[in-house]
Amino acid sequence: MTVSDQDQPDVLGFSPPFAIDEPASHTLPFVFNTGHSGSVYPAAFLAASRLQPLALRRSEDAHVERLFAPVVAMGAPLLKAHFPRAYLDVNREPYELDPRMFDGRLPPFANTRSMRVAGGLGTVPRVVADGQEIYGGRLDVEEAVLRIEHLYKPYHRALRALIQRTARNFGQCFLIDCHSMPSSSLGREADPKADIVLGDRFGTACAPDLIERFEAAFRACGLAVVRNRPYAGGFITEHYGEPNLGRHALQIEINRALYMNEVSLAVTSGFDSLIEALTAVVGTVAESYAEPVPRSIAAE
Repeated sequence: MTVSDQDQPDVLGFSPPFAIDEPASHTLPFVFNTGHSGSVYPAAFLAASRLQPLALRRSEDAHVERLFAPVVAMGAPLLKAHFPRAYLDVNREPYELDPRMFDGRLPPFANTRSMRVAGGLGTVPRVVADGQEIYGGRLDVEEAVLRIEHLYKPYHRALRALIQRTARNFGQCFLIDCHSMPSSSLGREADPKADIVLGDRFGTACAPDLIERFEAAFRACGLAVVRNRPYAGGFITEHYGEPNLGRHALQIEINRALYMNEVSLAVTSGFDSLIEALTAVVGTVAESYAEPVPRSIAAE
């Protein structure tokens, strides 16, 4: 079953901007999130961009929501964005913005000095993943505020609610933030043969056993795993990972060369076998954490 945040198009034209795929019964203490897999591009955004649609799409974690779709039947909800990362990035602070992009004054609480803003990859990105400028001119500052108020904040409210519900029902929650990475990004800082990069903010976002179990399960499927380099986890992993409170967050980055053509974004022959491997990995890890009946149900 798919539960939408809204039934009607919002003011930015998304219908809906994101969705939650809910399991028939939430039996696992897990929440899965794919905040960078959105592929719905508003006409006004395309008109304002200096780039062709395919160039914009290279910022996507293309098809990741399909790779992790089986987790729903396994008993965990999956939150997925429909709006694209090039339009709005939910893996940033809410107002991580570059003042050079906008006409008008940003709110005084905006973070304009982060490394991500300097690189052009703030909440409203200035560039796509390969460094190309998205816009031909400046945006009105109200455009950034509109995207944050109508997309970013509702998305995080939905994610927070899923985490809180899971923690309440099971006594703990494991948030898995699902991403993909260009194969070219692995050449300098990590083993270029890495298939999976697991990020736990260098041990601060989840209990050690969570990343250890995922690493062991991936290796059992024949996949090469690296921890935290070059991806240790972004805002979502850092913000929602509170292991002392029983709320754990782990980022999974998948090498795109495993399942798709990185130029055309079309899936390749490895797509189905990767889905099988991911399903096996999640099943192996989840089995060790699953409770026969959630607390809220057992108490009724």
